[in-house]
Amino acid sequence: MKIELTKAKLSDIQEMQKLVAAEVEAGVILARSSDEVATNIRSYILAKDGSEIIGFCALHIHTPSLAEIRSLIVKDGRRGEGIGQSLVTKATDEAQILGLQKVLSLTYKQSFFENLGFIEIPKESLPEHKIWADCIKCKHFPICNEVSLIKTL
Repeated sequence: MKIELTKAKLSDIQEMQKLVAAEVEAGVILARSSDEVATNIRSYILAKDGSEIIGFCALHIHTPSLAEIRSLIVKDGRRGEGIGQSLVTKATDEAQILGLQKVLSLTYKQSFFENLGFIEIPKESLPEHKIWADCIKCKHFPICNEVSLIKTL
């Protein structure tokens, strides 16, 4: 079956939360409540195989020129099929359409993002509101092993 990329709907939240649960528990992806996902539902892009959600990510806008790829997940057993790459490409295409100039990512998968044209930047260059709004909620804060990367559009 062909993988379809589509915008998330509020009715998708429960399945999205189940898909990401193990990565949240492992501290790889930041926990987001269902209310927070609902508030930001327009930023989520789903990868679906038929009616099953097999991956998703969000394009979160920080400033008129900067957005972030976050909550990128692909179902275990479906990784390595190019689904994550398709999601990130779709999100960066959307960022470009919106007129953004840069897209950042905080990740443990540095080479994945580098293969998509992202380059490493110092974490100190991240917007301050990113650190206080998101990073402070992380179970690894303040000792973070994630890599900051950015792509200029």
